[in-house]
Amino acid sequence: MAAPPDGVPTEYLPFRQQRPGLPGSHGRPGWLKAKIPGGEGYREIKDTMRGLGLHTVCEEARCPNIGECWNNRTATFMILGNVCTRSCGFCAVLTGKPTELDLDEPYRVADAASKMGLKHAVITSVNRDELLDGGASIFAATIREIREQVPGCAVEVLTPDFKGDRDAIQTVVGAAPDTFNHNIETVPRLYPAVRPQAKYRRSLEVLRYAKELNPDGLTKSGFMVGLGETEAEMHQTMRDLRDHDVDILTIGQYLRPTENHLPMSRYYTPKEFASLRKYGVELGFKHVESGPLVRSSYHAHEQTSDARKREATVGS
Repeated sequence: MAAPPDGVPTEYLPFRQQRPGLPGSHGRPGWLKAKIPGGEGYREIKDTMRGLGLHTVCEEARCPNIGECWNNRTATFMILGNVCTRSCGFCAVLTGKPTELDLDEPYRVADAASKMGLKHAVITSVNRDELLDGGASIFAATIREIREQVPGCAVEVLTPDFKGDRDAIQTVVGAAPDTFNHNIETVPRLYPAVRPQAKYRRSLEVLRYAKELNPDGLTKSGFMVGLGETEAEMHQTMRDLRDHDVDILTIGQYLRPTENHLPMSRYYTPKEFASLRKYGVELGFKHVESGPLVRSSYHAHEQTSDARKREATVGS
């Protein structure tokens, strides 16, 4: 087997030649055990999504909070199909050649948001690197359509890096989302294994440019722990995000989707997540959501509300 890039643990590459017996879903500590999805709200949202031919990242990425969120009538729409052009080592979304572009999708997403009575809609997508604008125009159309059909509904987007294309970022920010989110995902040393087609500095620049285009809008990012990062590396990543004017930070435990994905190094304790949150608050983030089951869109409405309150307090 060829030597992996500098700093990347040998067992990460290639995925299908990993050592047997690496941590998986068995034997999880109690703080990582989520309830089996069910309930009236869960079934209603599932029926709405299927009826409109829509996808959610909640399902595609196997989010452990799907039951809680759907019963609270919140969901994260995944636009641009459910096949991604990238092969990130942590992600459960299917990699391959995407289907044709669905130009009617923004209307159906807004219809679903209206039917669900959403106050805060989160829109994300797969990577569509084969498109000239990476799908930015569909993001913008979805934002505008939600504004039209669901007045008063806040809109948060969780975007790809668009290969750093400034025109694409302008297209999305120009549609005025309330929150622009792009996840950094991990520390720079682990990028060759975790995000092989992405670049750490490029992702930071996406966030900086989005804030530059709309200084009054909120920017947001997040990363996973449990992939072999060190405390010093996490702290540096957090400082990098603040240096690029990111307002909201999310930190959660990586959980290996299948045996073909990156192995987990260890479970972090709630106390360790609290320590990371404390450090983030000290750095000046307007909101830090840090916990074992935290994902980008977990309590998204509360994150935005808290960030705005802190912003008002600091500005007064």
